[in-house]
Amino acid sequence: MVKFPDEIIKETEERSSEVHKATNHKKRIKIGRFLRILGPGIVTGAADDDPSGIATYSQAGAQFGFKLPWTMIFTFPLMTAVQEACMRIGAVTGKGLAAVVKDHYSKKILYPVVLLVVVANTLNIGSDIGAMAASTELIFPKLPFAFLAILIALIIIVAEVLIPYRVYIRILKWLAMALFAYFITAFLVNVPWLNVLKASLIPKIEFNSTFLYIIVGIFGTTISPYLFFWQTSNVVEDEIADHRLSLKKGVPNLTKNYLKKLRIDTIIGMFFSNISAWFIIIVGAVVLNHAGIFNINTAADAARALEPLVNTFPNAGFWAKLIFAVGVIGIGLQAIPVLAGSSAYAVAETFNWKEGLYRKFKQSRNFYLVIILGTLIGLIFNFVGFDPIKALVFTAVFNGIAAVPLIYLITRVSSREDVMGEHKSKALSKTLLWISFVVMGIFGAALIISLF
Repeated sequence: MVKFPDEIIKETEERSSEVHKATNHKKRIKIGRFLRILGPGIVTGAADDDPSGIATYSQAGAQFGFKLPWTMIFTFPLMTAVQEACMRIGAVTGKGLAAVVKDHYSKKILYPVVLLVVVANTLNIGSDIGAMAASTELIFPKLPFAFLAILIALIIIVAEVLIPYRVYIRILKWLAMALFAYFITAFLVNVPWLNVLKASLIPKIEFNSTFLYIIVGIFGTTISPYLFFWQTSNVVEDEIADHRLSLKKGVPNLTKNYLKKLRIDTIIGMFFSNISAWFIIIVGAVVLNHAGIFNINTAADAARALEPLVNTFPNAGFWAKLIFAVGVIGIGLQAIPVLAGSSAYAVAETFNWKEGLYRKFKQSRNFYLVIILGTLIGLIFNFVGFDPIKALVFTAVFNGIAAVPLIYLITRVSSREDVMGEHKSKALSKTLLWISFVVMGIFGAALIISLF
């Protein structure tokens, strides 16, 4: 049968359409697989750039210009090594970090470790709630700070206690997108990229208390204690959700592909965290430092870094405040549950309580009560005279000092064959972990000495 040209054209178009649909379907499958990989690592990475992080990085750029972008390049392999070790500990043992420490070390080590992370987390929760309230006040100046702080704390408590874990984790992933405001701003302002590249590759260090304070704060908000406990326990939650961990036997069903997935997730999460922080420092340096703003004292000061994003709009100052507030609130809603959850995992594992966000409130009441109590105590800090913005940077510095003994412990645990078996830390991992411990220890000690 002879086909006419129009029939041939029609048949060709139909085949082309089918090929196009098949190609799009394959692309959607690949994108879906990639998004499914993103779990504990991306949530951990995004939570790392919490309001405390945003304030610290913004202050670093405002105060020191292009002297500190190198810290993000330097800390990336270190924070990745620490979080990868935490991920591995959780995946291999099927237990949280506190539970592993409890099994293999005495209470003289366990209790101080748990107390240290709970104090650091509670302080961080308080400063983050304060920053979120102060940022909301920029948009709704008639609403009192106290009312906003209480409202934010209650929303967070209700969300973490009542929303199912699977749904909650998906929400946390999307809240991380709030940080892209700094990416966009960086390409709207006149950034001397060659100078930035040099500043990112060549470290500049000053041995005075002001410089060391920010350096330790950057380390502390990048390599943070609460992330150690959160990721270890969150990997266990992931194993339970994927039916890889039998609650009766307590032995995870590990495969090379699963560990590879977790590693990729961790690397992507840490990269997202550091690249976001790098852009925040750059924007702070270009917009604030070059305009003569060297100290960020209020949320409005920090919000000015985003004005170039909306400078063609009427009322650019308002829109900058709105975008900043949305970013701080979005990341805060993600970070505070991570902070409170981190404390809850540590305390529950210490006292053998039932734990896990996959459980309902009535199944692990004590676990959720720690989350509620930690959030409420953090809230109270905002009514004892703390300056919300200065408290954020102080929290980062406190975390930088508190992280040092915890990194030492993680290094030891992840290298023990009786704990990790064939998955114990190899040479590269151990080297990076020890570098993290030594470098953060030296800068922390230098800061303390410089203050006296």
